[in-house]
Amino acid sequence: MAAVQACNILITGANRGLGLEMVKQLVENAPQEQHIFATCRDPDGPKSESAKTVGSLLGTKGLNLLINNAAILAKGIVKTSKAEDLKNSFTTNVIGPLLIIQEYLPYLQAAAKASGMPGMSCNKAAIINISTIGGSMATMPPMFGKFPVLPYCVSKAGFNMLTVLAAEELKTDEILCMALHPGWVKTDLGGKNATLEPKESIEGVLRVIGGLTEKDQGGFLDYTGATLPW
Repeated sequence: MAAVQACNILITGANRGLGLEMVKQLVENAPQEQHIFATCRDPDGPKSESAKTVGSLLGTKGLNLLINNAAILAKGIVKTSKAEDLKNSFTTNVIGPLLIIQEYLPYLQAAAKASGMPGMSCNKAAIINISTIGGSMATMPPMFGKFPVLPYCVSKAGFNMLTVLAAEELKTDEILCMALHPGWVKTDLGGKNATLEPKESIEGVLRVIGGLTEKDQGGFLDYTGATLPW
């Protein structure tokens, strides 16, 4: 298993589900010098405070690994989907990650410059966007009858485009950026009929993250390392 040795890691949506499991597994195998920042949404909190607080603790090494994991799921089809559900889904699943990237970008850039390592990796500076096969335009249509979650899928397709464009823009900073599908997991979001336990999913996710290089820039992989179609 490729180890995630990044010194400074931040995970969004870490209060439950996959985010919480990720924190647990990282803590179990953490090198002594590793710092893990587990965050969750506070809609009533002051804006940008988390970045300022984390930034004050990072030091000169910056932030090596940002994992955009937080998301919401709303159900609906073309005939029934509500505008409010689409707005909320887009706000949380697309705009939220974009703002997080913007706020933490200076710390990722600092990490890339301070690393002294060639190429790209999660141990240098990386943004991992936890996406879903539901955002794949090539894969989702035949599955739509079983998973009628239009607001979620539309927002995740947007999230995938955000990943591709961020990867294009940030390659000159040597910041790796890619999308990762964790599988269909038994969480509050995935539901009880899902096929994977959180432990198995995150073991795979961390294995994939630990092995990423510049060849994965702008890519879309699943928790086994398989390439997914956009």
